[in-house]
Parts: sequence; structure tokens; C-alpha cells
Amino acid sequence: MTLFNPSRRVLGALALTALASALAPTAFAQTYPDRPVRWVVPFPPGGAMDNIARTLGETMGASLGQSFVIENRPGAGGNIGASSVARSAPDGYTIMIVANGMAVNPFLYRSMNYDPIADFAPISLLAVVPNVLVTNPKRNDVKTVAEVISKAKAAPGKYTYASAGVGTSIHLAGELFASMTGTNLLHIPYKGSGPAIADMLGGQVDYMFDSVTSAKPHIDAGKLTAIAVTTSKRSAALPNVPTIAEAGVKNYELTPWFAAFAPAGTPQPIIDKLNAAMRDALKNPKVQATLASIGAEPIGGSPAELKTYLAEETKKGKALITERNIKVD
Repeated sequence: MTLFNPSRRVLGALALTALASALAPTAFAQTYPDRPVRWVVPFPPGGAMDNIARTLGETMGASLGQSFVIENRPGAGGNIGASSVARSAPDGYTIMIVANGMAVNPFLYRSMNYDPIADFAPISLLAVVPNVLVTNPKRNDVKTVAEVISKAKAAPGKYTYASAGVGTSIHLAGELFASMTGTNLLHIPYKGSGPAIADMLGGQVDYMFDSVTSAKPHIDAGKLTAIAVTTSKRSAALPNVPTIAEAGVKNYELTPWFAAFAPAGTPQPIIDKLNAAMRDALKNPKVQATLASIGAEPIGGSPAELKTYLAEETKKGKALITERNIKVD
């Protein structure tokens, strides 16, 4: 019986093929990007997420020599846009900005046609935008968290809080507050933060854990009273407003965050190049000024750090949603 004995020529060809395959992603990264990059925003234009993507995209485009084209694909709490990105080619020419929904949607929706962990490659944490507990001074004369808790316990179910919809960070901030304080605030969901804040200003609801981005102009005008922020640290946009934890609800923290992901399988050299461009953009003084104007605080970090952060946020989100039995109808 004759055994297969490959020639040196064959072995050399095989070795070259293996080397070429190994070097292909790196070579691809050296020329990337050579055409515009599509940046999917799974929510409507005008919000904090959209502003962050556009601000970073402009600076990244200038540094990488290609435009970053923003594509808004809203619906289903971000699931429509995320699903489209999950099915996109993993070549670095489609990326996505996401928020807390990436961590909590699997537990809110009965079915989803993508896996938030398996179907995406983390690029970078981008920024946080604190929520702030506000009330209308014409409807409520409370100014502290202790007063909110005292009134709520004295009349369970009487006091209301508005949100931008079930499962949004604004809603979950209220659920976490109720859970940790033993209070019963009545949740009033709206289809977006716009109509919710309109009813806050009109005096139809008592409280809202609104984004600093939309609440600050009304706070500055005296139309809303800022009681406390939901993050573990005070907001740079509202430095004189305490955190809910500082105000007495020990260990309370809910941080609305924004991060960038690509489809799973995107070559690591491409991910690393995007990550470097994002981190450089977040250090740009013009970008920082623009983010500050909407109450956003730049973060950055490595893909590995984002992966760990998402796992932690998913664990916390699942625990809260399970405890409070929250579901999207």
C-alpha cells in the first residue's frame, strides 16, 4: 500500500495558503474603510442616542477618511434595528449604537429574532446620560427623595410616574426605586419621552425619571424640580443635584448607557480599528462639548470591557424584570 507523501511544493503551497488566510483580516483592516460605513440607530432622530452617533460619526469619518452614514431604524424597543444589523455582513461596514435595551429586551419580549450576546461583537462603551427624578412644582411641592418616599408610603398607588414606555430606562428607574424603597408608585407609560414630558409640564403626572438631556432645559427654566439623579455619581450637567443613593436609598443605581456593536464575526482588526477611532473621538474637545450640551458623559473602553459590562447589566436587568414581573404587551 502506498502512503500519501506530499511533495515540498505541495506543502509549501499549503503553508502559503494558511499564512494568507491568517493575514487576510489584518490586510483588510489596513485598507478599511474604503467606502462609507452604515451606522444604525434603532430609535428615531433627535434623541440622545441619535445625537451621540452623529457627533461621533462626524469625527470618526474625518479621522478614517470615510463618512459614517446614520440610518434610523426605530421600533420594538430597538429590536427592529438590532435585528437588521445582526443579519448584516460582518465586514465592518455596518455598526450599531445601542442602549440599556440590549441587556433587558430578552427578558421583556416573548420572542426575539436575534441573540444580543451571540449575534454581535462589542466595539466600545461610548457614553452615559443620567436620568433625573423630577416633579412639577405646581403639582408637587416635594424637593427631596425622603419626601417622595414619605408621601408615597402614606398613600400607596396615589402618586404617578411617567415613562417613555415599558422597559425603557426611565421606566426601569422607577421600578428599581419602588422596589428599593417599598413604595407603590403608579406607572403611566407613554409612547416616547416627548408626550411623557409634555404631561409632566402640564401637571397630569407626579414624577418622571427623565433623561437629563430632555429634563435640564425645563429644570433651568424652573418648570420642573430636580430631586435626584439615578446614577452612582452626580451628573456633570446637574452638579448640585444629589444621587438617589446619596439621598438615602443606599446602593441605588441605574445608569442609562450607550455603546457600539458590530455583527458577530467582524474581523478583530476591524473591531480594534473602530474602537481606536471611537476612543480618539471621545477625547476630542469639540465632541466632549457637544456631548456635555446634551448631558452625556464620555466613557470609552475596550471591546473586552464592554463585553463584561454587558454581561453585568444583563444580570441586573434580568433580576429587576423578574422581580417586578415586567412584560411588554
